[in-house]
Amino acid sequence: MKVYKYIDESYHVTIRGKMAKIREILAQNMKMYRQKLGMTQSELAEKADISTNFVGIIEQKRKFPAPEVLDSIAKALNIETNELFMVSNSPDNELKLLHKEILANLDRSIGEAVYKALKEQLKSGK
Repeated sequence: MKVYKYIDESYHVTIRGKMAKIREILAQNMKMYRQKLGMTQSELAEKADISTNFVGIIEQKRKFPAPEVLDSIAKALNIETNELFMVSNSPDNELKLLHKEILANLDRSIGEAVYKALKEQLKSGK
């Protein structure tokens, strides 16, 4: 059984002169990284060993996960934990995101090509 771990405190940070809740930053970044990798909430949940429901709750900004859960989520997204809280998109960060997106798409394309080739071989009986 997967356990919900969270911190209910409402933390704030100032971004471009506006107050933003840490939960909002986490939710936005988590969803962005997940989508860049082409992952569903269920896939992220499985890799992070948390429930799909809890992934949704975090992305809806309703709960803030415990540090060990944040580490699991970051590991599942192939990023450092602090990247879940980055608020500026420097050129370095953009390049890092692009690199990860390219690798994820390449992995997916290679997998599809291998599957198609094997399927064709099975059909032809070779």
